[in-house]
Amino acid sequence: MELSSQMTAAEVVQIVAWLDANGVVYQVNGGWGVDALVGRQTRPHQDLDVFIDDDQEAEFMAWLTSRGYRVTEDWRPVRVQLSSHSGQVDVHAMRLDPAGNGVQEGLDGEVYLHPSEQRVTGFIDGQAVVVASAERARELRSGYPPRAVDLHDLAVLDEL
Repeated sequence: MELSSQMTAAEVVQIVAWLDANGVVYQVNGGWGVDALVGRQTRPHQDLDVFIDDDQEAEFMAWLTSRGYRVTEDWRPVRVQLSSHSGQVDVHAMRLDPAGNGVQEGLDGEVYLHPSEQRVTGFIDGQAVVVASAERARELRSGYPPRAVDLHDLAVLDEL
């Protein structure tokens, strides 16, 4: 199987449509999240980072597998990377607390909170998607040396 080096907007829209149709609580992060905030694609994307309700992780991964995706990296509980000819999806499972906040576990027992009030609507190819707010997107790019794509995304966030 030849793996794609880019995740297209059309593929992201199909994935989000499935999440919406199945009532999955999710949040698009990473570069696609930033591009959704500005409503246009500003750079090529290698993958789609999506945080989802862990109760629906198995069903979501089964759907991706039915579309030709295969697990290429498993760093649970942090993320599972699936790749196919259509692109790469990094699935980050989060447990929802009673307030609807996402609670994600780290590799060494860390706990990361993804507040529900920091989920906003963005647009990819005209399709509404749930994304992290600009403030949260900035926070998610801290704590590690920024890569070129992170610097690009931060510059795009500066335009908002």
